[in-house]
Amino acid sequence: MGKFAGVAILGAAMAAMTLGCSQGPSATASVIEDKSYTVTPVSITVKAGILTGEVTEMKVTERVEKGSDRIVSPAKLTGKLVLKNSSKDMTVRLVGGKIQYLDAQGQPIKLEAARTEPTLKFSAYGSEMLDPGKEATQTVDVEFPAEALKAKMLKEIRLELVYIPSPYKEESAKFIVSIGGQ
Repeated sequence: MGKFAGVAILGAAMAAMTLGCSQGPSATASVIEDKSYTVTPVSITVKAGILTGEVTEMKVTERVEKGSDRIVSPAKLTGKLVLKNSSKDMTVRLVGGKIQYLDAQGQPIKLEAARTEPTLKFSAYGSEMLDPGKEATQTVDVEFPAEALKAKMLKEIRLELVYIPSPYKEESAKFIVSIGGQ
């Protein structure tokens, strides 16, 4: 009898949930869309000491509520950074990087309060060490100041790289051997 009572209670609960507990009209969900800004030029060659490379696929994106244009997610700069060690005899350990946004007078454009400084971390295993002639690719996904979105406000983006060079040498050793007592 206990088994049938459990099934009956379960059936009654399911019926109450489907028939009696209907929700009222739901509020209209706001539509969120990405608003993208192109960065010109789209590709830039960079050189910092013995590192050369290119920043590509740059764009600035913010998420806004359609209709009200309320910013849901602040602007971010994204792109791809490819660095190459152009030295013939130095290995490079990539430590990190910092991005600065400069206005027409060469002054830094500040980020809004509570936003983190735009930095790069080379933490993926193996990507932080560059032997001579080797390349590393790093995704760029950093904060972008809202002030820089205004017309003619942003003049320059500065990328500061921190790396540790160390001598790279290839040497050989030779040794005399014999096989089977010859």
